[in-house]
Amino acid sequence: MSNKPKLLDQVRNSLRQRNYSYSTEKTYVSWIKRFVLYHDKRHPKEMGEKEIGDFLTHLAVDRKVSPKTQNQALNAILYLYKHILKVDLDEIKALRPRESKHLPTVLPQREVHKILPLLRGETRLMAKLLYGSGLRVSECLNLRIKDIDFEMSQIVVRDSKGNKDRLTMLPQSLQEILKEHIVGVKALYEQDQKNKVEGVYLPHALARKYPKAGKEWIWQWVFPSKGLSKDPRTRVVRRHHRHGSSLRKQIKVAAKKAGVFKQVTPHTFRHSFATHLLENNYDIRTVQELLGHKSVKTTMIYTHVLNKGPSAVLSPLDTAPEKEKQAS
Repeated sequence: MSNKPKLLDQVRNSLRQRNYSYSTEKTYVSWIKRFVLYHDKRHPKEMGEKEIGDFLTHLAVDRKVSPKTQNQALNAILYLYKHILKVDLDEIKALRPRESKHLPTVLPQREVHKILPLLRGETRLMAKLLYGSGLRVSECLNLRIKDIDFEMSQIVVRDSKGNKDRLTMLPQSLQEILKEHIVGVKALYEQDQKNKVEGVYLPHALARKYPKAGKEWIWQWVFPSKGLSKDPRTRVVRRHHRHGSSLRKQIKVAAKKAGVFKQVTPHTFRHSFATHLLENNYDIRTVQELLGHKSVKTTMIYTHVLNKGPSAVLSPLDTAPEKEKQAS
């Protein structure tokens, strides 16, 4: 009897070796499973470009999923063939659906400052970090004590999109509030130490190399969860970081209370951070670095939502001679 792991376990092991996040692991495994089930549990080795194309067509036509979701499914399947089955399917990339490009929702500063006071406690602090530092939600949730540098007024964002580290600003107005928050986090940490709670999750191979590091203060989450829970990978009961769902819900409620009738999400604060920096005439490449964008083209989208773009183009109606304006 073969001791070789099952196909989905091979996928999980491969993703973990390459340091993919747990959410990506769940998503990829789910799409591969759906692909196999759609083709009546045929082994992927027996299938190829035609079957993948049929599955993508099913998603688009029958399930009516968005191009973004179709691309997500294709990425999972391509990962399976490339890294597990060692089959190159470059030609299938021609089937990749073209995603629609939507302008991001951006709040003017007055609306940002109407919403933030309506949030409470830790949620308000997190929202202020999203807006004041340009963090993604996942980056905020994954902050550890060692990533906050009060002396240099900066935050080190670890393993962000593309598995890259970057630096961003720590707003001066948040420093004292954040220090007070960390005092409370330390009290919780010390209580966990007394109760012999397992250390926090460590990235990559650090847990094997430094088995006691997870119990060290510097590795603790800046925004830990209120309760303990079982690690979905190791089954160890420990304290994880806070989940993002409550943050999303509370921001949505606060926006409604503030009379801001737009699709406001936590990510809206990051969009607003970028746009307001450009409005204040900061160089677009500086904003690109703070956001962690690989290409300046990605950052350029924010120039389209400015009241005045980089060319300061005005409508011809607004530049009409004063006498003509008065006459109209």
